[in-house]
Amino acid sequence: MVQTPINPQSLQSAVDHKVSKLEGIKERSNFLREPLATELRQDTNHFTDAAVQILKFHGSYQQDNRDNRVKGQEKDYRMMLRTRNPGGFIPPQLYLALDELSDRYGYGHLRATTRQGIQLHGILKSNLQATVATIIQNLGSTLGACGDLNRNIMAPPAIFRDKPEYLIAQEYADKIADLLRPQTEAYYEIWLDGEKAVTVEEHPDVVAARQQNYNGTVFADSAEPIYGTHYMPRKFKMAVTVPGDNSVDAYTQDVTLVVITNKAGALQGFNILAGGGMGRTHNKEETFARIADEIGYVDKADIFDAVKAIVATQRDYGDRFQRRHARMKYLLHDWGVEKFREQVESYFGKPLKPFKKLPAWKFEDYLGWYEQGDGKWFVGVNIDNGRIYDNGSLNLRSALRTIVERYQVPMRITANQNIVLYDIEPGDKAAIQTLLDEHGVTRPDQVDQMVREAMACPALPMCGLAVTESERVIPDILGRVRALLTKLGLPDEHFVVRMTGCPNGCARPYMAELGFVGSAPESYQIWLGGSPNQTRLARAYTERLPVDELEFFLEPLFVYFRDQRRVGESFGDFCDRVSFDALRKFSAGYDPATYQPRKKDQRHRIGVYSDTYELLKVAVEKEGRPMSQITADAIADYVAKYLAENGA
Repeated sequence: MVQTPINPQSLQSAVDHKVSKLEGIKERSNFLREPLATELRQDTNHFTDAAVQILKFHGSYQQDNRDNRVKGQEKDYRMMLRTRNPGGFIPPQLYLALDELSDRYGYGHLRATTRQGIQLHGILKSNLQATVATIIQNLGSTLGACGDLNRNIMAPPAIFRDKPEYLIAQEYADKIADLLRPQTEAYYEIWLDGEKAVTVEEHPDVVAARQQNYNGTVFADSAEPIYGTHYMPRKFKMAVTVPGDNSVDAYTQDVTLVVITNKAGALQGFNILAGGGMGRTHNKEETFARIADEIGYVDKADIFDAVKAIVATQRDYGDRFQRRHARMKYLLHDWGVEKFREQVESYFGKPLKPFKKLPAWKFEDYLGWYEQGDGKWFVGVNIDNGRIYDNGSLNLRSALRTIVERYQVPMRITANQNIVLYDIEPGDKAAIQTLLDEHGVTRPDQVDQMVREAMACPALPMCGLAVTESERVIPDILGRVRALLTKLGLPDEHFVVRMTGCPNGCARPYMAELGFVGSAPESYQIWLGGSPNQTRLARAYTERLPVDELEFFLEPLFVYFRDQRRVGESFGDFCDRVSFDALRKFSAGYDPATYQPRKKDQRHRIGVYSDTYELLKVAVEKEGRPMSQITADAIADYVAKYLAENGA
């Protein structure tokens, strides 16, 4: 096999500096084979560091159960496996196989991930090959679910057969996942002894695009025509969505493609967002969360070449020396959008077209029952923090297994760690709802909206990066926040809460209205000011909040919000508008024993002329906010400006 060299431009020449240790591991791996293949056959309970790095490309992380750590004894090594399933698609056969594997080799539960996949935890090294082989033989894959390459591609999980843009988004998530899938035969050699269980037919356009070498996007005669010997500098994340649907956290991706159709629903092309990313490191200011920029638009015939051009830009110019600086968001930050676009266009071979105007984004969770538009139904099932298990009165895992076995319905994992079961016959709808009820699965309209919108990463005990709890404590945290809001006269208030056990941001806390980021045992960095529709980055408000001080910390913020918010204003929007200085000043002077809230304002009617009213209707459609809120904000801004200009 031909070993393709690292592009010297990406390294700013070997004379300037060395590459990271991992670049050498990738180069010596013979396209993701060694030392993994050799160590898999050895009678040990864990892999060496080099094998662990290659194992990631195959969809697995080596972890240890930190609850079982005993000083002086060897760690309880376990493997976590993650599925690769574009758009969250899980066929019935695969789900049942994963469910069975969780009992046979795992901890007896599954986890729905924030990238629309499934994770299996607790697998011993000796059982890893059998587990991966079973997944492959049941129409699944773990290849590329981790590692320095394109990860699982996200797409809206809704199945609207009468809305072509949704079907197009899911179709292209599949096609681009195929385009960027590693081509090495190592995966099947290692896990299936060289035999492919199922031959998947790729679209001819995908096959052709992978080989076409436009302006250096492809390595000729390489086992990996797009990635080359060294793959990507770091992980690479993509999503495909439709205008207005932000169920995929579009601004957090390395690349998001937005489907553009004509009035008849026919695909015209794609808007491109690029440069988002959540991971950062505490006390390392050179690392930061970032939201994606608008890059441009391409016609449908050019989308594969455009994707290759973006991948090649990051592949060849991303930092391969300092891994903390290796994500594409830093390339966008360092270069700026114009230089980045110019480099993409040099690989693409022509200019990108201007980004097309989009409607306001809205977060959708797709919980509950929806008509598909073809006579069938889909139902979104709430899963608190993504954990699928049986626990006393809640027997979610048994419910899903029974439904999938009995009705053979496929599912899609959502980006909020829930599940959508679809293609449900009308005659089966009532029986499926009864099964969910009988197994204690709460109906969406009975789930606190704040719980519906919340997310948490697994963290302890399995994640080696976690510095504190996340999934295991967020139910208590949400309960305490709800109790405090109720005490302060805000019983129905809700906002986006996300929590992670470390700063890597797997649950995307930096987009939350209230984000908890693990900073020390039982302590969190607090982020405020994200938007309800996940289009604005939050900011760090306090570096370390001990969890037992939660109510003391949040009460003045909630009181200030309650008494000074604009009509219909969300908590995140309020924090962003009034400034952190104002929040801190109010909190510093707040005394719960003496503070008197502002009296509730009396409302007055104000008339507008017809032409102004028509403009207001346009604003409502564009912004997705109530007319009363828009007018109240406009009047408040005008009055504030008038008073400032007139010294009042």
